[in-house]
Amino acid sequence: MSASLRLPTEDGWTEVVLREPRAWPRHPRPHRSRVAFAAAHVVADPLADNSPGAPAVLDWDATLEFRRMLFGYGFGVAEAMDTAQRGMGLDWAAVRELVRRSAEVARDHGARIASGAGTDHRAEVSSTAEVLAAYEEQVGFVESTGSQVIVMASRHLARIARGPEDYREVYGAVLRQVAEPVVLHWLGEAFDPLLAGYWGAADLPAATEVFLDLVREHAAKVDGVKVSLLSAEHERALRAALPAGVRLYTGDDFHYPELIRGDGEHHSDALLGAFSAVAPAASAALTALDEGDLATYDAEMGATLALSRHVFGAPTFHYKTGIAFTAWLSGHQPGFSMVGGMQSARGVPHLARIFALANEARLLPDPELAAHRMRLLLETSGAAS
Repeated sequence: MSASLRLPTEDGWTEVVLREPRAWPRHPRPHRSRVAFAAAHVVADPLADNSPGAPAVLDWDATLEFRRMLFGYGFGVAEAMDTAQRGMGLDWAAVRELVRRSAEVARDHGARIASGAGTDHRAEVSSTAEVLAAYEEQVGFVESTGSQVIVMASRHLARIARGPEDYREVYGAVLRQVAEPVVLHWLGEAFDPLLAGYWGAADLPAATEVFLDLVREHAAKVDGVKVSLLSAEHERALRAALPAGVRLYTGDDFHYPELIRGDGEHHSDALLGAFSAVAPAASAALTALDEGDLATYDAEMGATLALSRHVFGAPTFHYKTGIAFTAWLSGHQPGFSMVGGMQSARGVPHLARIFALANEARLLPDPELAAHRMRLLLETSGAAS
């Protein structure tokens, strides 16, 4: 393919030659060697008022078809998480409908789904009892759909907790009530600054001990922990300290190839927003890992890392824009619009770099369509060369 595209950078312009796409093999059954969830984004209805503060209105056909695509590459779906703009535009009414519909699609595909339950449907809380009641409502709803529960971090609890005991009280009560083992989600402040000091300690080692004590006490109700702190060193130490049978689902979009590969004694499973952007390549890597072909795993997964690190670059909490943009370039949704107007959260040079990296990784199924859409964005933004 000889066509090229001129793209803006932070320092000027560059010419990118379009690469032939790869015929990535589908993998309709889950991978064997690792449990792998892709945290999926949502597609906004372009004809609805999805401006900041408005109730979210989704393009259900495109949103659910994206999940079918992920199932087709062997991934489970982590639903209604921060990738789906929880706390950044996706309101509780839309969450309920999303989880219900996605759980039905997962059942049709014989695929795994786990969905976020938090406290974000409450405008305000003033006590740990109210935080617990909010968790109970959302956990109960997720369980009613047949989805596994992911217990998300609570901004309300982060604000009102007086120390570690408040976290132990609330999480302990939630875990004693759940019907099936859950995933506990520790989301770092790089992803959500309002979660700073979670677990009642600003000091990371102290917070980790609170977290580990909670997991150890309730290990029978914890399938795994999903840790999004972007520290490979911390993750290795934490997973080695977990009780037997409790998985560590990496949420480290900067270091996941090495963490999933493991060190020969321990490895991480995965629950990653990045996998929504690089699903075909990550599936090929996990297929190689299933077959014990570490060299191919390293090559396939390593080739996705530059794109992931750019999408999740600071400010990391705006990574959702890059996930939606990649889906648009790849033909998985008709337009580049997001609930809450979040398509504006990244600048044109950042988005152009996403195009270049996806093209380099041969992740664009139709490079000419992607180039056409990139040109449209440049023209609309006044950035055409």
